[in-house]
Amino acid sequence: MKIVVFGASGMVGQGALRECLLDPAVGSVVTVGRSPLAVDDPKLRHVVHTDFGDLSPIADELADADACFYCMGLTSAGLTEAEYTPVTHDYALEAARVVGGTYVYVSGEGANADGRAMWARVKGRTENELLALERRVFVVRPGFIQPRHGITSRTRIYRYVYTWTWWLLPVLRRLAPKYVTTTEHLGRAVVALAKGAQTERVLRSDEINRLAG
Repeated sequence: MKIVVFGASGMVGQGALRECLLDPAVGSVVTVGRSPLAVDDPKLRHVVHTDFGDLSPIADELADADACFYCMGLTSAGLTEAEYTPVTHDYALEAARVVGGTYVYVSGEGANADGRAMWARVKGRTENELLALERRVFVVRPGFIQPRHGITSRTRIYRYVYTWTWWLLPVLRRLAPKYVTTTEHLGRAVVALAKGAQTERVLRSDEINRLAG
């Protein structure tokens, strides 16, 4: 399989990339980003591109993909809806336009096009538009994500949260399994979807963990 990953330098993207490189069913991985990745692997090719609103110039690099994982994201803190929308919505739709195969959009627990929170509305609207496409599309909605295998978040506030709340994870897993997963399980789950796993089109953390095995 050939898999295209957007956002491979972020916490979720790092997890997805790691599992792609480990899985023997994945023959090649193409990542797209604004700067080179600090990862080297025979299966990996990184494409440097700056205008995610127009992927036409690199369409040939992304052709013949069996799956596309859209893991790009940013915190909504301090941003207006106009500032938050391009990465969360516009670039995701452009990736779906250009890259074929199974499409997996990494959203978030609580996404709702009619929600009160700005981030929830934008992500919910994006989910709805992607799921309306005539192709195999999945939305994953992780809640609390535990970073594994040395993976860290690029967002400072998230790093603090993970550092100070790690001891709560066993309790959260027992009391609220729909809200807790790991970068490893999330990565394995999206690879399983690329390999043809049959499941609901919108997956919460408990379904993500189930697919991860």
